[in-house]
Amino acid sequence: MSDVHVLIVDDEEALVRSLSYALRGEGMRISTANSGEAALQQALDDIDIVLLDLGLPGIDGMATLDGLRQRSPQLPVIMISAHGDTRAAVQAVKSGASDYLTKPFELDDLLATISNTLAMDAPETAVAGLQGHSAAMSALHAAVQRIARSSATRILLLGESGTGKTLVAQALHTHSARAASAFIEVNCAALPEQLIEAELFGSEKGAYTGAHQKRAGLVSQANGGTLFLDEIGELPLSLQAKLLHFLENGSYRAVGASQASNADVRVVAATNRDLADDVRLGRFREDLFYRLNVITLDIPALRERGDDLLLLAQYFAQRQAVEEGVSAIQFLPDCVAALRRHRWPGNVRELKNLVERLTILSPGQGISAAMLPAQLQAQAAEPAGVIGDQLERAERDLVTDALSRSAGHKGLAAQLLGISRHALKRRLQRLGIER
Repeated sequence: MSDVHVLIVDDEEALVRSLSYALRGEGMRISTANSGEAALQQALDDIDIVLLDLGLPGIDGMATLDGLRQRSPQLPVIMISAHGDTRAAVQAVKSGASDYLTKPFELDDLLATISNTLAMDAPETAVAGLQGHSAAMSALHAAVQRIARSSATRILLLGESGTGKTLVAQALHTHSARAASAFIEVNCAALPEQLIEAELFGSEKGAYTGAHQKRAGLVSQANGGTLFLDEIGELPLSLQAKLLHFLENGSYRAVGASQASNADVRVVAATNRDLADDVRLGRFREDLFYRLNVITLDIPALRERGDDLLLLAQYFAQRQAVEEGVSAIQFLPDCVAALRRHRWPGNVRELKNLVERLTILSPGQGISAAMLPAQLQAQAAEPAGVIGDQLERAERDLVTDALSRSAGHKGLAAQLLGISRHALKRRLQRLGIER
């Protein structure tokens, strides 16, 4: 951790001197501030990480944390709390701090926390919470950075459910020139069909039953920023034409309005469906598909990301431990082997949920394969080679059967399998199936 620049914000002079001496001994550069006001006056561009005391004179640690996040949203902050303030420290983590330490703490604990925090928050290994060193994720990180800084205002994200499309959308916003404006998310599958238009474009008073006052839509709220349309494939056909009109020229009309309005919005849409197939089947407008399908990002499934699996599991374990106010769980070798054999149909979301469950049931413990859910235990009981062969044979049979039933039409075969056309293409390549 040599040349890491640490900002220590604490009014205890003795502690600041002690920490400064110890961290300089590890090759770090040190800056200090004895109050929140002094910390916020410092130039943060060259700071890599902040150690922030909760109990400060003047504005307290929580208010200072808010100020730091406003000035530098990606700057990692470790909260330092006095004994008995653990609940407040946990609340600080929920408000954006990376981690916390309770006084008194050992130097080794501090160094480990700094190291883990920098590893989790380093921009070269993570974009807005996306963890991974695999080739697939490295390519994704690079693409996100390029697209975020570009002038592109219509972007389509493809990938299986649970792969992190929302995180990618947030990263595209955070790293763009629009970051200071709003990021507005709407799930197109979660709203009743009769309310989606008013939700997106707003409504005038009396426009429909229950419209007792004028209402601003999400497009208006996202003006200057980013509108994330998740599950775009579920958008009703009746609204697709109006969305297309807005995408073409930024013009829209609120429900019941007599005049059109305009908004400058970057639209990021996401789906786990094969929109090209939906177009062929008449479920999605062809002109809207081609308007969206200009800049496309394909988010890799967890099973395609190699050693990212263990990195993510450890990341979630650390975060969940902070959330629960307990020690982090550890993954024993047989558990790691079982995790690697699992196919993760729910992707990153499934892994996160598993770690949350294990942390709540077995806080601070070493997790063995026997402590995993029954499905993962059953896989762990068989030799890796046997399980791998069985899974590959089963997958090959499913894919070839779907291709046969669809007369070799890949879009139809993907629909039968419940995956995207892009995911099917990757499987065909991996299984060596030529059609």
